[in-house]
Amino acid sequence: MEPAGRDHAGVRQAAGLNPVPPVAAPAAADAFLEQRPMLLSLAYRLLGSVHEAEDTVQDAYLRWSALGAAERDEVANPAAYLTTVTTRLGLDRLRSAASRREFYVGSWLPEPLPASVDAWSDRADPAERAALRDSASMGVLLLLDRLDPAERAVFVLREAFGVPYPEIAAILERSEESCRQLLSRARRRLTAEPRRPAQLDPEQARLLVDAFLAAAQGGDLARLESLLREDVVLTTDGNGMSGAGRRPIFGAAKAARLHAKVFERFYAAGEIRHAWYNGAPAVEIRTPLRRVVYVFDFDEAGLIAHVYAVLNPEKLSHLD
Repeated sequence: MEPAGRDHAGVRQAAGLNPVPPVAAPAAADAFLEQRPMLLSLAYRLLGSVHEAEDTVQDAYLRWSALGAAERDEVANPAAYLTTVTTRLGLDRLRSAASRREFYVGSWLPEPLPASVDAWSDRADPAERAALRDSASMGVLLLLDRLDPAERAVFVLREAFGVPYPEIAAILERSEESCRQLLSRARRRLTAEPRRPAQLDPEQARLLVDAFLAAAQGGDLARLESLLREDVVLTTDGNGMSGAGRRPIFGAAKAARLHAKVFERFYAAGEIRHAWYNGAPAVEIRTPLRRVVYVFDFDEAGLIAHVYAVLNPEKLSHLD
């Protein structure tokens, strides 16, 4: 059987555009399904898109299932093989996405990642889980987006998944020394960011989000400002959608005024649901006309340091 996900390959096959691949034997399918959560986690961190990650992993499955039984028997480590295929396919998509991004309107944000999609991280030990959580945060993904594809791949493989350097070198077809240099360069660029979000207790985070919502819905500017860091940043991703800001908003006063206006104008009758996306507290707001996901980063003092607002409908369809 094939894994869940958007079956673009099936559409192409029905149209007669490519031959139907052989169906993998049950044992081969089981070997793939065992690795699928990890592969999705890897592909998402490479691409910042749940849709693209699903498609990448689906393509990896098609390649795996297209192998003959004898060829699969020669694969000593299916996990390493599938990691290699998924990484290389992800890099191809990443390079293509970079060219498409030139036509994106306004700020770009990753697709919100529900905790259930990143379930593989639950299998990790506490140290690994922390690394996985951080590598999927909105802030880190935006920083990763500044790296070139090879730097991003090395960073994700090594820092998030602990892949040994010899395996990374084989995946990228580079020397180990080259991979170490890529990681060093990526770390320098990422650590230049002075602030990382604090990890709050879920109940504490919910109370802070509730306070933010109450102040925004009530138009209480003073209370809103008190919940925001003085240097708070609001980033909105709408790809030209009406009502979506095209540039980040900096500063507590501006962000408070904007939130009060937006909640009065667009979300007064909205249905609000608490959520947890990208390892951070979030809310999903639905109205008859629009839908938005807010993801919050807090600092150690419990102040909101960054608000990520995703309005682009294409980036929210996977939440259905």
